[in-house]
Amino acid sequence: MTRRVAVKIAYLGEGFSGSQYQPGFRTVEGEILSNLSMIGGGRTAEWFNLKCASRTDSGVNSLGNVVVFNTDIRNDRELLKGLNAVSDGVYYRAIAEVDETFNVRWANHRIYKYVLKTAGMDKDATEACLKLFEGKHDFRNFSKQDGKSTETEIESISMEWGDGTAVIRFQARFFLWHLIRRIVGAVSAVGRGNAALEDAQRALDGESISFGTARADALTLVDIIYKNVEFYVPDSSLLDETIEEGLFRCSLRSLFFSSL
Repeated sequence: MTRRVAVKIAYLGEGFSGSQYQPGFRTVEGEILSNLSMIGGGRTAEWFNLKCASRTDSGVNSLGNVVVFNTDIRNDRELLKGLNAVSDGVYYRAIAEVDETFNVRWANHRIYKYVLKTAGMDKDATEACLKLFEGKHDFRNFSKQDGKSTETEIESISMEWGDGTAVIRFQARFFLWHLIRRIVGAVSAVGRGNAALEDAQRALDGESISFGTARADALTLVDIIYKNVEFYVPDSSLLDETIEEGLFRCSLRSLFFSSL
């Protein structure tokens, strides 16, 4: 019997040409369709009716993007175990059963984080600039145009300073294309004294000023929240070996670069 499920997925963006399916390119959706076909008896892509909650650009990471698809595998643990076993770079973390009316794009909140190098940045100027972007604005100078309205609301922005880096957390119902990375570009310019706070305000007010687009690999989609959908992890050990191997590879890279 066929059912429809929503699954939270993670991936490092460096291995994909973005999340959205593109013929001839390695994408997150392409990898998922391949995984589904491998464990689903070779069914066609149309049968799975795969939909993704948020599009991420090439290089952007995810800890909590959500996909929805059809499956005839009834056991949640076996479904996630099978997908993780055949996957190359997409990690299937949690699951919820949904009905046919569920629209994966209609989320209540999306949460992103951006990791920023803070050498040479003035803390007060940086935080003052970030605050400009909270609330409802027309972000036409801070988004890539795709024919849609550029007016939206960022519910909250917070920043946690660390040793040499800071983590900026953004929350909104949805984000415009390149919005976070262009905001970070402005914040970085103001924080380093390469632009004034008034320049960022003028750009937000509509004056044609560009601060560039910050790097993609420092951006991560942390989570997507739905009001009436509860995700759960059927087996907390499903990704243990993958995590252990990933951490070991990171330690090898860190040892290499620290030895240069």
